[in-house]
Amino acid sequence: MLKIVTLNLNGIRSAVKKGWLVWLVAQEADIVCVQELKAQEADLADAMRRSDGMQGYFHFAEKKGYSGVGLYAKRAPDKVSEGIGVAEFDAEGRYLRCDWPGFSAISLYVPSGSSSPERQAAKFRFMDVFYPQLQALRDEAAATGREFVICADWNIAPTARDLKNWKSNQKNAGFLPEERDWIARVTRELGWIDAYRLLHPEAEGEGYTWWSNRGQAWAKNVGWRIDYQLATPKFAALARRAEVYKAARFSDHAPLTIEYAWP
Repeated sequence: MLKIVTLNLNGIRSAVKKGWLVWLVAQEADIVCVQELKAQEADLADAMRRSDGMQGYFHFAEKKGYSGVGLYAKRAPDKVSEGIGVAEFDAEGRYLRCDWPGFSAISLYVPSGSSSPERQAAKFRFMDVFYPQLQALRDEAAATGREFVICADWNIAPTARDLKNWKSNQKNAGFLPEERDWIARVTRELGWIDAYRLLHPEAEGEGYTWWSNRGQAWAKNVGWRIDYQLATPKFAALARRAEVYKAARFSDHAPLTIEYAWP
């Protein structure tokens, strides 16, 4: 089995102080994708760069204390690629791809859009430029037989089942009609498969991965499912078990673990 974890850390240094690395060692995962490092390379202690035989690879944001993604792997990849080739977003450290024979894992952090109209506009720009890249990855898979999994904070709840209060959030970032239409095109037109949904087609509350720090959102499970693993169809079909870990909090997000029957 190939055990893959994805988690938005909301700051790697903060998550480590809350016990994230201790939890990570106990998981015995093969690949761990993380988003929102909020750190530069010089900020990482040795334990943050490598842990329990896992080596970390990172795409840092140029701005201090902002964004950034990483991927930890037990087996060293043949190739590591940073960025999507768009300067605006590559400066924010949002995309990291690691290749192994016949398989690639991508750690991705889609802009939130919730902080201001300007950031929502940036999110829409990202969606516009990233959609053709998602198509290109599917074309690569078709041409070469390579399988892909994209582990991401997508910052989009796909459907009403994916957040607690969907009716009151239809005009809010993360559940705007344009955002839901975009992710629907990614899955329906491009054929990317939501591995968690494949295993749990009717799940609602137990699949949430993010809760606001305001009010009693965590205590009352007023959450959103915005972190998911989208995979090429053959790889997604190998998903056997999925779990959102909620016994401890390392971030305002929760880790999503999926196990695949991959050689």
